[in-house]
Amino acid sequence: MLGSSNSIACANIMLNAAVAESLRIYADRLEKAADFNAELHDMIRQTIKEHRRIIFNGNGYDDAWIKEATEKRGLLNYRTTPDCMPHLLDEKNVTMLTGLGVFTEEELRSRCEIMLENYCKTVVIEASTMTDMARTMIAPAASAYARSVAEAAAAKRALGTGVPCRYETALVEKLSVLLDEIDAKTDELEKALLAVGNIDDIKEKSEAIRDSLLPAMCELRVPCDKAEQLTAKKYWPFPTYADLLFGVK
Repeated sequence: MLGSSNSIACANIMLNAAVAESLRIYADRLEKAADFNAELHDMIRQTIKEHRRIIFNGNGYDDAWIKEATEKRGLLNYRTTPDCMPHLLDEKNVTMLTGLGVFTEEELRSRCEIMLENYCKTVVIEASTMTDMARTMIAPAASAYARSVAEAAAAKRALGTGVPCRYETALVEKLSVLLDEIDAKTDELEKALLAVGNIDDIKEKSEAIRDSLLPAMCELRVPCDKAEQLTAKKYWPFPTYADLLFGVK
């Protein structure tokens, strides 16, 4: 499925090339047929028989379809850019695209490297931005709110030992645990960034981003999201999900 930030041009090039190649196969065989209609029916029957496994009219977004496609039908499921892009250079793809005059082999290799490089640069920028947000905005906001709540609890205790502070105490404890987790996960993300930055080979670098950098980003997001749910709105430095979803007037 085409990514939301991607141009539709590349997908259209590949789809149109695949259709053109299929039509070429049909044309080459039918142009030599003694009986055009009989040969055409045989080709249609053979094509459906060979490729029936790709035909699916159910919910293509459901996980059940992914399981059926990969485990029962034997279809490929490349989930990430580093998984997909190198297959542009598979022999059958190079043969098709060069044979139709769409690309030369050199252009395909260049295209593959450029797209992997763009992927690496984009994710590294996102990861760097994430560490900056966590260090300089999210953690300070949650810490400032925890301090405010702690001061409120101290003020209540000053009124007398019988004044309950369960809410404030529990909230400060939760935020403190999350702050330590944010700090630890930010350290891990920074280490992953440093390791990725030391890799020169673009394919190896994209795989390292897939295997280490993106998981580290996901792990850091968990305590940040939890902190957002506990931190008072006036302390939070970004629009909340509620603001984004329902704030348009």
